[in-house]
Amino acid sequence: MTTSGRLFDTHAHLDDPRFENDLEDVIGRAREAGVERMISIGTNVGTTENAVRIAGGHEGIYASVGLHPHSAAEFSEEHAVRLTEMCSDDNVIAIGEIGLDYYKDRSPREVQRSVFRRMLEIAREVDLPVIVHNRDATDDCLAILKDFRGQIRGVAHCFSGNRAVADRFLDLDFYISFSGTVTFPKTEELAEVARIVPDDRILIETDCPYLAPQAQRGRRNEPAFVKYVAERIAVLRKIDISQAADITMRNAGELFLGKKSR
Repeated sequence: MTTSGRLFDTHAHLDDPRFENDLEDVIGRAREAGVERMISIGTNVGTTENAVRIAGGHEGIYASVGLHPHSAAEFSEEHAVRLTEMCSDDNVIAIGEIGLDYYKDRSPREVQRSVFRRMLEIAREVDLPVIVHNRDATDDCLAILKDFRGQIRGVAHCFSGNRAVADRFLDLDFYISFSGTVTFPKTEELAEVARIVPDDRILIETDCPYLAPQAQRGRRNEPAFVKYVAERIAVLRKIDISQAADITMRNAGELFLGKKSR
């Protein structure tokens, strides 16, 4: 499948060990598929350093500074200082992946909430958008975000909720980002959300190497596969795939590159 539109994969874990041996090939395939831009996601100090390094070596690849809820228990104020320092890099365009995960509970919930707030404070301080992870923690996640209403902007990454949850994020002026899960069978509620999210609030991503779209199930996910997400969005919204690509590219640019572009 090809698209005449330009694609922006807003969430890719390019430093994952599964890309260690062929990252340049992965990036090359993404270019061939029309992926002009992508964000390499940080989930702790080490992966953020890797993301910044990858972004620094590739045109059109950016980095985010993050502390995933799974890593919240290891967080310290020294980490906060280091993460804040990395925000000054010209290739850093977001704070994330941050948020709450009550499904796996790899860090105590009260610690997750505290670290989430601290990372939102950093985002406010450096004036960068946030990339929010929310799994089985919607009420607490939104309650914390409401405390920062008007002070931050961001996206609900890899959205998997229903229309009511989407409306709550949209009420905070957040974007909604869809991954390969929107291509899975028996995801009617998610498909409904993809149909009704306003044109100026929809993004796409892979979350690679996780969650390969249905057409590539069983394989390692990679940025090139964001084209399948764009195709599904186009079908659900009854528009051309080039329109879906252009809309999501424009939205990603407005959210992430409004203050930093190259």
